[in-house]
Amino acid sequence: MRFHIAADAAATAEMAADSVEGVIRSNPRASIGLATGATMVGVYRSLVRRCREGPLSFAETTVYLLDEYIGLDADHPQTYRNVITRSFTELVDLRDDAVFAPDCQAPGLDIEARRYDRLVRAADIDIQLLGIGRNGHIAFNEPGTPFDAETTVVSLSEATRRDNARFFDSAEEVPLQAITQGIGTILQAKQILLVAQGSHKSRPIRDALEGPVTTEVPASALQLHGDVSAVFDLEAASRLSTGHPQV
Repeated sequence: MRFHIAADAAATAEMAADSVEGVIRSNPRASIGLATGATMVGVYRSLVRRCREGPLSFAETTVYLLDEYIGLDADHPQTYRNVITRSFTELVDLRDDAVFAPDCQAPGLDIEARRYDRLVRAADIDIQLLGIGRNGHIAFNEPGTPFDAETTVVSLSEATRRDNARFFDSAEEVPLQAITQGIGTILQAKQILLVAQGSHKSRPIRDALEGPVTTEVPASALQLHGDVSAVFDLEAASRLSTGHPQV
């Protein structure tokens, strides 16, 4: 696992974007796994700028969303597909038919979850972007999730719903369920890029990357993967042991 510690959130986003750009430059047809959340806003902003100002192109790239809410109308601004569209995919030269997400309007959601799992695994994701929750969750995989879990329908914990309430008009509007890639599905990616910013992420970062591998800290499963890069700002990295490179 490679740790990189940047001076601030802006530098963290640029460093994460560097990793994504490197993958695309080496393979223009790369499959990219996209995460949502406040941590990724700066990363996508940097990639959009690079695409518009320079030779970086997503024209041959395909992207796959990590998860999606259940219970929101397709045109709701907080569906993850719409968030990704506004912040990234419609702002670069990515084809409309190159964006894949779980269809949470499907009549059989368990069947849809299995379909999406097969799709993601067949895509052979080149780099998967990940954030981390306060309790160490990745995607919507809460503590106790088996490390071999596949894409499935999950109920969101109250803690997760409270954390996500800032994106809605009220806490009551936050969906109760989602379709999420399972930990086992995530670990199939060739490379994983974990990004975190802020002091509130320091404890889960330490527990996930330097603590024991346990289902009680879902992100600790990343220790089992052979190619993980972790990019943090100084606050997020503040509880890590010394010896990790600072840029």
